[in-house]
Amino acid sequence: METKLYEISSPSDEKIKEVAEILKNGGIVAIPTETVYGLAGNALSEESAEKIFKAKGRPSDNPFIVHISEFSEWDSLVDSIPEPARELSERFWPGPLTIILPKSDKIPLTVSGGLSTVGVRMPSHPVARAIIKECGFPLAAPSANTSGKPSPTKASHVKDDLMDKIDAIVDGGESDVGVESTVISLAVSPPRLFRPGGITTEMLTEVLGEFTVDEAVYHKLADGKEAPSPGMKYKHYSPEAKVILVKGSFEAFRDFVEKNKEEGTYCLLFEG
Repeated sequence: METKLYEISSPSDEKIKEVAEILKNGGIVAIPTETVYGLAGNALSEESAEKIFKAKGRPSDNPFIVHISEFSEWDSLVDSIPEPARELSERFWPGPLTIILPKSDKIPLTVSGGLSTVGVRMPSHPVARAIIKECGFPLAAPSANTSGKPSPTKASHVKDDLMDKIDAIVDGGESDVGVESTVISLAVSPPRLFRPGGITTEMLTEVLGEFTVDEAVYHKLADGKEAPSPGMKYKHYSPEAKVILVKGSFEAFRDFVEKNKEEGTYCLLFEG
């Protein structure tokens, strides 16, 4: 497969129509969002979902997040929208927040990972929303990388990983947030946080008041338990580099670096 490359910085760019045409014909396209680059396909199509699973090497029980461009598109994708969900969307959309609710029949089980719920968000990246609007249907868009690898925040990251495995890559600049969206479920009571992200717990508390944090945020998901959100069940953000965590004084850290430094080695510290 030959991957087409598009550089699009404006939501009014005529090339958006070409990208939307690829998606309308069942193709899958890496698109920019403010969180990370997403590998997008028609969220209402089982065939498109299967193409995404294949390109990423993603397990089929790992649900996708569905992306919309306008508030009006949300209603038909879920059974109902409770008031707390609307309050969250009005406060944080467009933005890096995914809200899980019971899904409607429009969302195939392939897209929801076999679950009766679906996570929906409205990205703030103007090019992403323009593509969705031009398509006329929502897009399922997990991160545009091979499953398990670090999520891409630039088009060049996608090229390195998925070139000639997908139909197209849209270069819309570097992602602003750099990590996947916060995921909270309002399909349970009280609401439950499944994945931390750009929308913090403090920000959620301002709207919701009380909510719980799922145990899988802190610990490995129990064997045999369904993953209600992406990023909970399988190895995630796994770099290819060897990573060493050093705990101690700045002097000890400095001495460790001095003894072990070589070309291609980098260090990150927060104090000192």
